Amino acid sequence: MHEMSLIEGVLRILADEARRQNFDRVTKVWLEVGVLSHAEPEALAFCFDAATRGTLAEGAMLEVIRTAGKAWCARCSENVPVRNRYDACPRCGGYQLQVVEGDELRVKELEVV
Repeated sequence: MHEMSLIEGVLRILADEARRQNFDRVTKVWLEVGVLSHAEPEALAFCFDAATRGTLAEGAMLEVIRTAGKAWCARCSENVPVRNRYDACPRCGGYQLQVVEGDELRVKELEVV
């Protein structure tokens, strides 16, 4: 389950920010998760609950914000929406797509004490 390693990375970010911004506890985390990231929100929530025990984020709420997928189509010369990484262009049917959004996993916001 790669979601656990993703959450461990998030916890490293939280610890770094706690040192940098001088806070002691995290009470809520907003996490942007792209639909093309191959990260399952339910698995992220499960791993977050397990991994935060004994950390500055113990008991914190996790809010997952899903972001849409978008790719640049070389044939159409424009950005198009995509739901899966290897979908065809919805406009021209071509497969010359370069993902430009939707594969991110980003800490968007924190609520801290």
